[in-house]
Parts: sequence; structure tokens; C-alpha cells
Amino acid sequence: MHKGFILLNCDLGAEEYIVDELSKTKNITHSYLTFGAYDVIGQIEADNQDEFEKTIAIIRKLSRVVSTMTLNVIE
Repeated sequence: MHKGFILLNCDLGAEEYIVDELSKTKNITHSYLTFGAYDVIGQIEADNQDEFEKTIAIIRKLSRVVSTMTLNVIE
């Protein structure tokens, strides 16, 4: 199991839309609205690195996402 987080900045007012889209995305187990440097955090759990990277690519293509940062969990 490959785990990680994606931190997202989005257009002003798009936070709930992004959380809703993340909830529909395969391999996203949780998503949170946040205050601070990032607007939304998504938790990813994929079977392998390839699936993890495919999930990141899908999220980065969502409309209203401005930028992302990916954090890989080291086990």
C-alpha cells in the first residue's frame, strides 16, 4: 500500500467543489478543508506507486485547482 497526501490551492470559493470532486476520486480516502497555506488536503492510499501517480495526475487536472504539493509517506 502506498500512502501520501496532496495539498491543494484552488480558486477563491472553489474549496467545497474540490472536496466534493476528491470524494469521487479513486484512491482518495479522506479530504479536508483547511486554513493556512493550502485550501484542501487529500489523503491518498493506492496499491502501488503507479496508481498513486495516476491519482495525482487526475487531481492536478481538476478545474479550479491552482497548484498542488504532494507528500509521500515513508513507511
